[in-house]
This record gives sequence, C-alpha cells and structure tokens, in this order.
Amino acid sequence: MKKKTHICENDITHEEIINKVRKIMPKDEEFYELADLYKMFSDSTRVRILWALSHSELCVCDIALLLNMTKSAISHQLRALRLTNLVKYEKRGKEVYYSLADSHVKDIFEKGFEHIHE
Repeated sequence: MKKKTHICENDITHEEIINKVRKIMPKDEEFYELADLYKMFSDSTRVRILWALSHSELCVCDIALLLNMTKSAISHQLRALRLTNLVKYEKRGKEVYYSLADSHVKDIFEKGFEHIHE
C-alpha cells in the first residue's frame, strides 16, 4: 500500500498565481506587527482580561478581584495590552478605567471563541 503524502511530488510552480499573491502581499513589518498582536492572545491572563473588558469597562481593582490576582499583576498585563493598542484607559479622579481599544478587538476575540467552539 502506497503511503499518502501531503506535499507536492513534483517541482512544478505556478508563476501566475505566485505573482498575483506577491503583488498583494503585505510588507514584512506588517507581518511582524500582526505576530506581536497575536502574541497578546497567547497568555491566558491577558485573554481573561480582554474577555472581562469585552463585557464592561473596569478599573484595575475590579479586574484584580474578578480574576483573583494582585493589582500589580493585572497592571503588568494591562501595560502590555495598552502597548499593542488592545485596551485604552481613562483616568477619573484617582481611578483608572480600562476598556477595549475599539470594536475590532472585540471582533477578534469573538471570532476566536467561535473557532474553538466549532
């Protein structure tokens, strides 16, 4: 019985298709930025924070209590999420409230859950 492989068994290339895709391919730095964005979703604490913020604006103290973590640990993760423009904050008096940066973040998050529930 011949074993099936999942790779091409010849060296034929399809130049027309390659050129078509090459013309629309983003620049390398865009791929690096996208990879950095997806790295933010590789940590379960950050994902839990994003999930919570997709449901309500919250302050650091609220997030810490909700996730049973220290304010310091939450602040560390929020900083990473802020630097990748996934969350934004608003200072009100002595409190700082966090929310998702925009609707795209919620869309990415919801699509991820749809995918794992398929």
